[in-house]
Amino acid sequence: QVQLVESGGGLVHPGGSLTLSCVASGIRFGWYVARWYRQAPGKQLEMVAQMPSIYTTDYLDSVRGRFTMSRDNANNTMYLQMNNLKEEDTAVYTCAAYLYETYWGQGTQVTVSS
Repeated sequence: QVQLVESGGGLVHPGGSLTLSCVASGIRFGWYVARWYRQAPGKQLEMVAQMPSIYTTDYLDSVRGRFTMSRDNANNTMYLQMNNLKEEDTAVYTCAAYLYETYWGQGTQVTVSS
Protein backbone atom coordinates (compact mmCIF):
# COMPACT_ATOMS: atom_id res chain seq x y z
CA GLN A 1 0.00 0.00 0.00
CA VAL A 2 1.37 3.38 -1.02
CA GLN A 3 1.30 6.16 1.53
CA LEU A 4 2.61 9.72 1.55
CA VAL A 5 2.38 11.40 4.93
CA GLU A 6 3.06 15.11 5.37
CA SER A 7 3.91 17.03 8.49
CA GLY A 8 5.04 20.52 9.42
CA GLY A 9 2.16 22.79 8.50
CA GLY A 10 0.81 25.45 10.81
CA LEU A 11 0.26 29.13 11.46
CA VAL A 12 3.08 31.59 10.91
CA HIS A 13 3.42 35.37 10.71
CA PRO A 14 4.38 37.06 7.44
CA GLY A 15 8.14 36.83 6.98
CA GLY A 16 8.31 33.63 8.96
CA SER A 17 9.46 30.17 7.98
CA LEU A 18 8.11 26.64 7.95
CA THR A 19 9.47 23.32 6.76
CA LEU A 20 7.16 20.66 5.40
CA SER A 21 8.14 17.00 5.31
CA CYS A 22 6.61 14.11 3.40
CA VAL A 23 7.51 10.49 4.02
CA ALA A 24 6.67 7.95 1.32
CA SER A 25 6.16 4.24 1.80
CA GLY A 26 5.20 1.41 -0.52
CA ILE A 27 7.15 2.76 -3.52
CA ARG A 28 10.74 2.94 -4.72
CA PHE A 29 10.81 6.63 -3.88
CA GLY A 30 14.08 7.32 -5.69
CA TRP A 31 12.47 6.38 -9.01
CA TYR A 32 9.70 8.95 -8.65
CA VAL A 33 9.42 12.63 -9.48
CA ALA A 34 8.77 14.32 -6.13
CA ARG A 35 6.35 17.25 -6.17
CA TRP A 36 4.74 19.76 -3.83
CA TYR A 37 1.38 21.28 -4.73
CA ARG A 38 -0.81 23.82 -3.02
CA GLN A 39 -4.39 24.96 -3.25
CA ALA A 40 -5.64 28.18 -1.75
CA PRO A 41 -9.35 28.73 -1.04
CA GLY A 42 -11.22 29.45 -4.25
CA LYS A 43 -8.14 28.91 -6.39
CA GLN A 44 -6.86 26.12 -8.60
CA LEU A 45 -4.32 23.56 -7.56
CA GLU A 46 -0.81 24.66 -8.53
CA MET A 47 2.53 22.92 -8.46
CA VAL A 48 4.92 24.72 -6.16
CA ALA A 49 8.07 22.71 -6.81
CA GLN A 50 9.26 19.44 -8.24
CA MET A 51 12.42 17.36 -8.16
CA PRO A 52 12.74 14.81 -10.93
CA SER A 53 16.06 13.85 -9.33
CA ILE A 54 18.40 15.12 -6.65
CA TYR A 55 20.11 17.21 -9.32
CA THR A 56 17.11 19.08 -10.73
CA THR A 57 14.54 21.32 -9.05
CA ASP A 58 11.83 23.44 -10.65
CA TYR A 59 9.90 26.16 -8.82
CA LEU A 60 6.77 28.19 -9.29
CA ASP A 61 7.88 31.73 -10.15
CA SER A 62 6.19 33.26 -7.12
CA VAL A 63 8.14 31.09 -4.66
CA ARG A 64 11.53 30.95 -6.37
CA GLY A 65 14.19 32.34 -4.06
CA ARG A 66 12.01 31.85 -0.97
CA PHE A 67 11.22 28.11 -1.05
CA THR A 68 13.72 25.28 -1.26
CA MET A 69 12.75 21.72 -2.07
CA SER A 70 14.98 18.78 -1.22
CA ARG A 71 14.73 15.01 -1.10
CA ASP A 72 16.40 12.22 0.81
CA ASN A 73 15.97 9.07 -1.23
CA ALA A 74 17.61 6.89 1.39
CA ASN A 75 14.85 7.84 3.84
CA ASN A 76 12.00 8.14 1.30
CA THR A 77 11.42 11.75 2.29
CA MET A 78 10.91 15.06 0.53
CA TYR A 79 11.03 18.48 2.14
CA LEU A 80 9.85 21.99 1.39
CA GLN A 81 11.68 24.73 3.27
CA MET A 82 9.59 27.90 3.08
CA ASN A 83 11.16 31.23 4.05
CA ASN A 84 9.88 34.79 3.99
CA LEU A 85 6.32 33.53 3.88
CA LYS A 86 3.61 35.85 2.59
CA GLU A 87 -0.11 35.87 3.22
CA GLU A 88 -0.66 34.74 -0.35
CA ASP A 89 1.23 31.52 0.47
CA THR A 90 -1.70 30.45 2.64
CA ALA A 91 -3.00 27.16 1.24
CA VAL A 92 -3.25 23.43 1.76
CA TYR A 93 0.09 21.97 0.73
CA THR A 94 0.18 18.43 -0.61
CA CYS A 95 3.09 16.24 -1.56
CA ALA A 96 2.96 13.89 -4.52
CA ALA A 97 5.11 11.26 -6.19
CA TYR A 98 4.83 10.69 -9.93
CA LEU A 99 6.11 7.94 -12.17
CA TYR A 100 3.44 6.29 -14.31
CA GLU A 101 0.76 7.54 -11.96
CA THR A 102 0.61 10.08 -9.18
CA TYR A 103 0.35 9.21 -5.52
CA TRP A 104 -0.84 11.96 -3.17
CA GLY A 105 -0.44 12.85 0.45
CA GLN A 106 -3.35 14.00 2.59
CA GLY A 107 -2.39 17.66 2.64
CA THR A 108 -1.33 20.00 5.42
CA GLN A 109 -2.61 23.51 6.10
CA VAL A 110 -0.20 26.44 5.98
CA THR A 111 -1.64 29.73 7.17
CA VAL A 112 0.34 32.95 6.95
CA SER A 113 -1.34 35.70 8.91
CA SER A 114 -0.50 38.57 11.18
